Parts: sequence; C-alpha cells; structure tokens
Amino acid sequence: MKMRIFAATAGVALLAAAGAHAQEGGDFAVGANVGTPGLGLEAQYRLNDSLVVRGGGDWLDFDHDETYGDIAYKGKIKSKTGGVFLDWHPMQGGFFVSGGSYFGKRKLNLAGTPTRDTQIGGVTFTPAQIGTITGDVELSDAQPFVGLGWDNTFTGDGAWGFRALAGVSFSDSPKVDLTASGGTLSNDPTFQQRLREEEAEVRDDAKDFKYFPVAQVGVTYRF
Repeated sequence: MKMRIFAATAGVALLAAAGAHAQEGGDFAVGANVGTPGLGLEAQYRLNDSLVVRGGGDWLDFDHDETYGDIAYKGKIKSKTGGVFLDWHPMQGGFFVSGGSYFGKRKLNLAGTPTRDTQIGGVTFTPAQIGTITGDVELSDAQPFVGLGWDNTFTGDGAWGFRALAGVSFSDSPKVDLTASGGTLSNDPTFQQRLREEEAEVRDDAKDFKYFPVAQVGVTYRF
C-alpha cells in the first residue's frame, strides 16, 4: 500500500513538474522584426531569469537624398549588418537594458550632377567642368550599441512574444570617398585636389550620421 501511495505521489509530482515546464517554455526563441536597421531575423537564448543573449541580422535599402556643400545628391542607404547583444532584465520581467554591437556595412551612396556653377573645395567650377560626383559615406564595420526595450518572450504565458527596442549605435567618423566623371576637369590634378578637400567638408557635414538611431518592433516564438 505504501509503495502504491509513493508511486502515485511521485507520478503526480512528475506530471506537475512536466506541466510547469511546458507552461514555462524553453530557453530558446527565434523572431522577426522591422525598424530603422531594416528587416531582421534573430535568435535568443535565455541564460537565466535576468539575462538573454541575442544574435541576428538586418537588411536595409532605401532612398535618402542629402545636400552636402553646394551639391544636392541623390542618395541610397544600404545596410547589411549582423549583431550580438546581451539583454539584462533587472526586474526579471519584460523591461530590459541592452548592450552589444552591430557588425557589417552601413553606407550612403551618393550621386550628384550640378546644374549651375558650384564650389568644390572652396573653388567655383562650371557644371561642364565638374560632370557628375559620385561617392560613399560609410560607417565603421563595428558599431557598439546601447538601448532599452520590452520583451515578453520568456515571461509571457504562450509561445508567441512581442518585443520593442529603442537605442543608438555608434560609429567612428564616417569614411567619405568622392569621384568625378564626365567633366572636362574630372581627371585634372588640381581639380582632384579640390575634390579631396570636398571630401573633408562632406565628412564634417555627415558627422551626425555616425550616431545611428535604432527603433524596432517584432514578434518571437519560444521553443
């Protein structure tokens, strides 16, 4: 009789533990998000009730015109980044503080064709002399990140979760490369020197670009 009572009690305990584990869910999750870094996919792993490690990738491609100096450029932002982050949930709830880094390419492609006399490196040239100016404003390959967010992936009752994140990534001063083509002075050494000075001016104008705002929302599924 005692053995039967013990077996029944053990069985109930095992079922209760299994039910609690099923309700709690696993420590691994995948998700999809959208935001300023683009469209993204990520994976999460819960280290404990306070710490979650995340990794993923984002893809972005959209038009973004800019005017630097006297030249109005047609621009396109292209970004392909991966990232590794650690999320700290200080109250073991949805709120978290995140830190980590993005890795990869974030750049702004530029193309401008002046239609009037324009200063290049402090000297005025005609449209025929300049031709078309193309180039890139490129951020550093590694961009540290800090942010705040809400994520109930491992605190909600179901397998599906919701997350939102806001923060900023940091780059070194942007790298700027400009090239002239199609103008009568495009290959002239003196004009090329002025173009190098123009690069420095664009680099200074684009210095705020190194602070890349990150805002994302997404859904997750826990295993």
